[in-house]
Amino acid sequence: MTVFPFESEERRALRAAVSALGRRYGATYLQDRARAGENTNELWLEAGKLGYLGVSIPAEYGGGGGGIADLVIVLEELATAGCPLLLLVVTPAICGSIISRFGTEEQKQRYLPGFADGTVRMAFGITEPDAGSNSHAITTTARRDGDDWILNGRKVFISGVDNCRSTLIVARTEDARTGKLKPALFIVPSDAAGFEYREIPMELITPDRQFELYLDDVRLPADALVGEEDAGLDQMFAGLNPERIMVASYANGIARYALDKAVAYAKERTVFRGPIGAHQGLAHPLAQCRIEVELARLMTQKAALLNDAGDDFGAGEAANMAKYAAAEAATHAVDQAVQTLGGNGLTQEYGLAALINVARVTRVAPVSREMILNFVAQHTLGLPKSY
Repeated sequence: MTVFPFESEERRALRAAVSALGRRYGATYLQDRARAGENTNELWLEAGKLGYLGVSIPAEYGGGGGGIADLVIVLEELATAGCPLLLLVVTPAICGSIISRFGTEEQKQRYLPGFADGTVRMAFGITEPDAGSNSHAITTTARRDGDDWILNGRKVFISGVDNCRSTLIVARTEDARTGKLKPALFIVPSDAAGFEYREIPMELITPDRQFELYLDDVRLPADALVGEEDAGLDQMFAGLNPERIMVASYANGIARYALDKAVAYAKERTVFRGPIGAHQGLAHPLAQCRIEVELARLMTQKAALLNDAGDDFGAGEAANMAKYAAAEAATHAVDQAVQTLGGNGLTQEYGLAALINVARVTRVAPVSREMILNFVAQHTLGLPKSY
């Protein structure tokens, strides 16, 4: 377990405890469940019972009263132990952050305690087939019908819907004064009439499956709206900054898992004279991976601390940088780990081949590396917008 010397004693203790839980389950548990098409409810519920899922949920709603910096530790250590739980990105981080910040008191009471103890899971639906990375172009619409709302549209690549009671949907409402469409957030129960989801076959060995959603005249009560209908992008990005930070921690943990496997193997595997780790052809690439991972972890910490301090713009910049750095580090670390183990790196025994696509997808989702470079070029460097 790699700790930061500047972390508080409480966070070091959290890191150690979560690491122990993750090792008790391990990569074999998660990958076996994924291959069998089964879920990881035992790990999720135990993590909730021990208080780890709720570390960023306000204490008055059953959580630990911490921030995303604490939740980062939970996901990173579980992933380092071989148990990356993708819904940690979604339920407590995205949905928990948005509802804690913009939800009504009734919504907070209804959802946050369940988020904290693991008994309630909520998915998040923003991506659409035709909008892609352009969240400004979403076409899922919400119109008023008396006191109710009627939602119509489609979403794609939505994680874990089959294990969630509801989905927080990003839709657009029409401004009668201007005719423009503006984003708004709605909680859609999984059993709502007109709401359907279909699994998307993916080449990913993970228990968290992907779905396409169909909303056909889904009628929702007024209290399904989270926040204000005219609050615009602020509400949406209150969840997207934590999402990027948490995906960075997910990637950092995967990278650490792969690197640990590769280093242990390089120390023990003997070919010709001495362990293969004595050769610079393997030692230097592994050392480079370690440097990249530690730099990504530091940027992830910075992003989390800025987010928890309420610096939305600063957190947005750092979150994008952290996600970029962590995805690159994870992709490189997994590839180098497989190369270090040779043929063994492609066996189920060592659990590395299953991570090739999982690590690679972090370069694409939830925002592509190219869109992050666009963001940094425009907002950090002040260069003209290119898209």
